[in-house]
Amino acid sequence: QVQVVESGGGSVQAGGSLRLSCAVSGRTFRTYAVGWFRQAPGKEREFVAGINWSDSKTSYADSVKGRFTISRESAKNTVPLQMNNLKPEDSANYYCAASRTLGSPRGIDEYEYWGQGTQVTVSS
Repeated sequence: QVQVVESGGGSVQAGGSLRLSCAVSGRTFRTYAVGWFRQAPGKEREFVAGINWSDSKTSYADSVKGRFTISRESAKNTVPLQMNNLKPEDSANYYCAASRTLGSPRGIDEYEYWGQGTQVTVSS
């Protein structure tokens, strides 16, 4: 099994920054990618950013490209998500997930292990 735990959510004004972190533990050799998703009230969960576990290749949703940065801290098995220039529409519950799918998966169904989520609120 793989365990995924998010941290770092909070409240910030528009234009501000937050840094989320995802700790991945357990049988991490089964992990090929880690992704961040978000879900706002009344909306479907959507892909935000992902990173390939072996070569650190990254992918982003168009809505966050240029503002968010996903990375991997190999020594600690953590995956930070640096969020800059936040907008009110970025407000959501953010989830980290681990995938056994090769490449750069972006679909919810491609991720097997999920964290409980952390809330991000951006006020205007």
